[in-house]
Amino acid sequence: MAAVDVERTRLANALFVLSSTAEDGEIEVRISVESGELGVVEASIRNLKLSGHVGFDSLPDQLVNKSVQNGFVFNILCIGETGLGKSTLMDSLFNTSFESTPSPHNLPTVKLKAHTYELQESNVRLKLTICDTVGYGDQINKEDSFKAVVDYIDAQFEAYLQEELKIKRSLSTYHDSRTHVCLYFICPTGHGLKSIDLVCMKKLDTKVNIIPIIAKADTISKTELQKFKSKIISELANNGVHIYQFPTDDDTVAEVNTSMNAHVPFAVVGSTDFVRVGNKMMRSRQYPWGTVQVENESHCDFVKLREMLIRTNMEDMREKTHGRHYELYRKKRLEQMGFSDVDSENKPVSFQQTYETKISNHLQELQQREDEMRQMFVVRVKEKEAELKESEKESILMTPASVAELANVPVVLSQTTEDGEIELHAKFDKLKKDHTEEKKKLEESRKKIEDEIIEFNRRKQQLQQQQMSSSHHTLTLGKSKKK
Repeated sequence: MAAVDVERTRLANALFVLSSTAEDGEIEVRISVESGELGVVEASIRNLKLSGHVGFDSLPDQLVNKSVQNGFVFNILCIGETGLGKSTLMDSLFNTSFESTPSPHNLPTVKLKAHTYELQESNVRLKLTICDTVGYGDQINKEDSFKAVVDYIDAQFEAYLQEELKIKRSLSTYHDSRTHVCLYFICPTGHGLKSIDLVCMKKLDTKVNIIPIIAKADTISKTELQKFKSKIISELANNGVHIYQFPTDDDTVAEVNTSMNAHVPFAVVGSTDFVRVGNKMMRSRQYPWGTVQVENESHCDFVKLREMLIRTNMEDMREKTHGRHYELYRKKRLEQMGFSDVDSENKPVSFQQTYETKISNHLQELQQREDEMRQMFVVRVKEKEAELKESEKESILMTPASVAELANVPVVLSQTTEDGEIELHAKFDKLKKDHTEEKKKLEESRKKIEDEIIEFNRRKQQLQQQQMSSSHHTLTLGKSKKK
């Protein structure tokens, strides 16, 4: 121990530089030693030049091949009133027919229906889940219309959290059902957002990536559409609703994403019909006054939405869902369970320490409750014994009040006149009857108490015998001799 103390004293406040040199560079790590504890102060990594090809430049290709082999998952939540064209827009976005059934308008509550499809384009497989809000906005009282949507999103987060907390996890094969994007369909009124729209988006902006969409945009003119878009953005900002912003930190997509952020909310038109335009069959809507082409950017923003949603920012939405929204939910749930990264003194604490503390507190609470129950049992036993003793005394002796009343009866009878004899006799009979009933009740109580005492003694004797039998491995029985 003395040698260790001398060594610590000699090394205190010393600065060591450990250098490892190579042919074309070096790595330098500075370590300071204070009071016998080592702590890294500075770690500067220098670049090295390779003298030949190694091969780790193929890591991106390996990652791509692995991802293509496993396939991709993308989950879309469509929120909007019945009849705004949610299913039609999904068919148009993915250029297929999901064969969804029309929803009625008379549902008492909002229901969410999720359907999962396997899509493949070239050699890339996509497991797509589309969740539709059936009956949204159809009720007279729309106060709790958003509750079913919030519960659904939280349920998917909770399912992933439970899978993540398992001892034996299989996240690589687990079907991730967390919602990656919410397409909120706005009714094309031209007068701004409804109260239900603002309330619902405010409840969801911390749980999912929201992209507002003006449905059936071919019902309003271009001038009205621009004013409508500006009003929507203004109302969202005034009410503190945060919608999804296309990322601009990547130089490859920064320019296009910046321009597309200015087009939000997208004014879209969907269609399942194809009309020949020139030499091509295109998705269009045929009207008596003309044709609206879904994929014509001068007619609507459908192409912009598809470009941003699927071709450019799909992976960013998946990352935002996992890194921001799910992490926020996970943090709140773990805090509700009593776990934290720091203790009461704001010092780092491990998951194991928190768990052990919770177990210790739980055991102490159980012990305290057990002690309280024991004390309560003892008090009740004492009260019962006192009650039994009092009942025995009352059953043997007559109550002083009854004796006094009976003693006063002859005096009253001798002092009354002839007119009051009948009343006095009636009073005497009543007192005698009450005394008899009281005596009968006391006798029944005494008998019941005696039975309880006998039963108590019997159980007490059985308990003593069980304790004696458990304390001895063998028991010797002998015959009693007759005298």
